[in-house]
Amino acid sequence: MDANSDSQEGTRTGIATNIVDAITAVGVMILGGVVLFGSRKLGSGWTSDGPGAGYFPFYIGLILTISGLGIFLQSLFSKNKNTEIFVDREQIGRVLSVLLPAIVYVIGIQFIGIYVASFIYITLFMIILGKYSWIKSLTAAAAVMVLFFMMFEVWFKVPLFKGTFDLLSGLGF
Repeated sequence: MDANSDSQEGTRTGIATNIVDAITAVGVMILGGVVLFGSRKLGSGWTSDGPGAGYFPFYIGLILTISGLGIFLQSLFSKNKNTEIFVDREQIGRVLSVLLPAIVYVIGIQFIGIYVASFIYITLFMIILGKYSWIKSLTAAAAVMVLFFMMFEVWFKVPLFKGTFDLLSGLGF
């Protein structure tokens, strides 16, 4: 490493990798606990005709819980814990610039359906992140959605979710 990269590294701020590991480990332990709890309700013991319905899930949950605990302890108390920055502001900003619109898109599907929500999503994604013109974005989004509509609704006869408000009800599908 040269001195220049050290100075750049010094200005980088964010959450340390070992903290992210610990948070993930807690999630794995919670998942393991849920599996353990559910398998106990199913019957995780040995029955007269073999293992109960929850026998194998119980051990999977146990493995998840123990593994999560091990990762948690290692990430916080190990001598070799990784304290480098996991992600900085610029990187998380790029991730959120894709993740937040995707969340809005999924919520939008519930109200305006997959076709209309996808049309809006593709158009705005191309304009905002792709820096394409309105004409190219609208044309591409319309072409993709018309193709998908024809493929699913007309040719395969597989209706996709139209949403609570069903903005395409006038099309007869």
